[in-house]
Amino acid sequence: MQINLTGKSVLLGVTGSISAYKACDLARLFIKAGADVHVVMSPSAERFVSALTFEALTRNPVLTEQSESWSCTLNHIELGKQCDVFLVAPATANTLNKLSKGIADNILLQTALAFAGPMLVAPAANTQMLKNHYTVGSLKMLKVNDYTVIEPQEKLLACGDVGNGALAETSELFFETAKVLLKEPFWTDRRVVVTGGGTREKIDDVRYLSNYSSGKMAKAIALSLYLRGADVCYLTTKDKEGLPSAIYTIDVEDAQEMLEYTQDAIRVAKKGIMSKASMNSADPRMLIQKTPFLFMVAAVSDYKPKYPQSGKLKKSDLGETWSPELTQTPDILTSLNKDGIRTVAFKAEMDETNGLEHAKSLLIQKEVDAVCYNLLKDRHSFGTDENEISFITQEETIPLGSADKLTLAQKILNEAEKLAND
Repeated sequence: MQINLTGKSVLLGVTGSISAYKACDLARLFIKAGADVHVVMSPSAERFVSALTFEALTRNPVLTEQSESWSCTLNHIELGKQCDVFLVAPATANTLNKLSKGIADNILLQTALAFAGPMLVAPAANTQMLKNHYTVGSLKMLKVNDYTVIEPQEKLLACGDVGNGALAETSELFFETAKVLLKEPFWTDRRVVVTGGGTREKIDDVRYLSNYSSGKMAKAIALSLYLRGADVCYLTTKDKEGLPSAIYTIDVEDAQEMLEYTQDAIRVAKKGIMSKASMNSADPRMLIQKTPFLFMVAAVSDYKPKYPQSGKLKKSDLGETWSPELTQTPDILTSLNKDGIRTVAFKAEMDETNGLEHAKSLLIQKEVDAVCYNLLKDRHSFGTDENEISFITQEETIPLGSADKLTLAQKILNEAEKLAND
């Protein structure tokens, strides 16, 4: 799924860590997403990667101690004015401690001190350097001052130690920066439950009943919500590959589990989160809870074996024909208490004549606020990277067109915003 950062500008700060080479891959991710990337390097960073490398990747001049110029915008004051966000990755312990105290004794720190926009830092250092009480205190101070700290990971470090201190994966750095660039007030801190994938109903310990659902549409919805700032709970029968690790994910197998976990997630979501504006207001009338949302994208099996077996059923014991007895699975949307939550259902149909009417009927039958209708041609329509959706409410049917699933997810969220009354 390709995130679109066209029109956004990223300032990437690189410090003197052995992981400085990973900043090259990070710059490529931003560029591939359409962002304009500028780089500022500390003097020690140039010992690991040359400025020429970043110039070749970004097609922009790199700000260093030697290249700073006051005859153009390549200086520590003007460069930041061109950029929407400043990410320091990797950020050494030395840089973290200086940033927290406002020290500006090199070109990168001077640029950071002059930058007025959102700041992110991605620590990369020896475990003991990060555990030192000075560094721990500096990280706390940076968070207090609204820095986003992208936590390092635990692995074998370049120094030979095993511990916490390795730079976060470049995909995580990209996601967290994109989130800062793309978050929207409506979705920020709003609790949202997303279900995805096809449920698997156990026959025995090696077989199950399921369907062709790939879970890609649900994954696109979850990612779009996260990037807009929502507090996402993602229930899925599939893996979460390609999603930020920060998305809270619950692995689900069958329809009964999907029902129970969804009920629990909705109960948590209904506790609500106050927006920053309302929390800071002295007027109790301004304490408005953000309405939570449920996007029911999962393809739930309609039937399950009545008597699932332990172990493996043997072909020789079953005979030439086998007719396992099936029973209906719970109707999740009907069973859920949807009071106080906005619900968007998803309906896939292959009936070109009556499919749309079947989708519209869910509004009444399942008591949902909207339905995303998808007309499929055949089983090969599952698992594709594109889709075609119509967004249906009681008032209207809005064709969202055919597009890649991430683009459609964004269109769906735009329409879903109109369902809330806060």
